[in-house]
Amino acid sequence: MNRSEKELVITSLRQKFLTAKTAIVTDYRGLNVAEISSLRSDLRATGCEYQVMKNTLAKLALQGTPMQPLEGYLTGPSAIALNNKDPVAPAKVLTKFVKDNPKLEIRIGCLEGKVISLNEIRELAALSSREDLIATLLGTLKAPTTGFVSALSGIIRKLLGTLEAIKNGKTKNS
Repeated sequence: MNRSEKELVITSLRQKFLTAKTAIVTDYRGLNVAEISSLRSDLRATGCEYQVMKNTLAKLALQGTPMQPLEGYLTGPSAIALNNKDPVAPAKVLTKFVKDNPKLEIRIGCLEGKVISLNEIRELAALSSREDLIATLLGTLKAPTTGFVSALSGIIRKLLGTLEAIKNGKTKNS
């Protein structure tokens, strides 16, 4: 790779690091091509990118980005999972993949500029997705209104039932 190609790679990586909300560094030693391809497709399905990169180029690309704290963890064969939308998605996919393929090692992560440990990545993976959390919040916000409307309709229903009973009672007496 010549100098201009390296500069293009660094620029491209820097742009990815600038826009990423989550970056998780992994060691992929021991995985074969089929397993890495499977991992990539699983990550791609959630909007993530998994990229194997040269450590020296990645370290240069990390400089001046919120993900710069990852620089010290780029040793040996490294690959980084990036996501710029859902911060939970790469953690979920990687922890699930590690259960099936223990050869993959999750080293460290970075969530919006803050370094997160392996345990924090596991906790992040246990969270519901953003969409699920929003749906739960909306359901919680909607519950009092729904309950109030239901209570009001119950009163009206009882009133109508009482009026119907009075009407039926008067028709029987006539």
